[in-house]
Amino acid sequence: MKKINFCKITAAGNDFIMIDNRKKAMPRDLPSAAKKLCHRQFSVGADGMILLENSVKADFRMRYFNADGSAAAMCGNGGRSISRFAHLLGVAGKKMVFETDAGLVRSEILGKNVKLGLYEPRDARIDFTLRVERREFDVSFINTGVPHTVLFVNDIEKADVVSLGRMIRYHREFAPAGTNVNFVQKKDAHSIWVRTYERGVEGETLACGTGVTASAIVSGLKGIVKPPVDCITKGGYTLRVSYGINEEGDFVSLVSNVYLEGPAEVAFRGEVEL
Repeated sequence: MKKINFCKITAAGNDFIMIDNRKKAMPRDLPSAAKKLCHRQFSVGADGMILLENSVKADFRMRYFNADGSAAAMCGNGGRSISRFAHLLGVAGKKMVFETDAGLVRSEILGKNVKLGLYEPRDARIDFTLRVERREFDVSFINTGVPHTVLFVNDIEKADVVSLGRMIRYHREFAPAGTNVNFVQKKDAHSIWVRTYERGVEGETLACGTGVTASAIVSGLKGIVKPPVDCITKGGYTLRVSYGINEEGDFVSLVSNVYLEGPAEVAFRGEVEL
């Protein structure tokens, strides 16, 4: 058995196992390691495993694995968490640039909060009909580093996040990659409630960074809210999404300067055997 040091960081309820892998301490089969470590009954337990590695073009490289072992190009709350981790390790200052499979990302430590610059969204489809088991839903789709579907509801507490979320996640419309699914209700002109069925976790998470970002942007493009948008998550924490909307252009070029800000704090540190 190999002993691995880790740091558990939670970002608005989205929790991650952070590992310093600059010296290649992890085994080669990273998907299996992620599945084992993220299992809440038999190991540390988390929504995902994140490795901090060396980079030749940024302060460090982020590699992200979901709890089911699948890799993802980007994770908003994961990006904020690894920023905190890198700062604690002394790998980066309060302002940093790091490498992901989706490109370079900038972030900044702001006390207990971490502010993350995200990519301009792409593949936006606003208001189209999705048929799910003889029912029709008005949904929108946008990619904020990973694919997200947004569905507006009248009562966020009664939303069928797990069952309906799973059916939309695997819907043929989004094959083969699938989609994350966000259920959204307006609170006021600058805030929304968001609950997310997360792909890879295969269930509801307490928060999803790219999910609240997608929800906030779609809400703005539909004229439901105005940025900045405070997104109240299932875990009770608020994540702020700020962005600019230009007056001309298509849905992709309309949105720029996207930032995600919220808490990211150490829960505990430890050592685990692999």
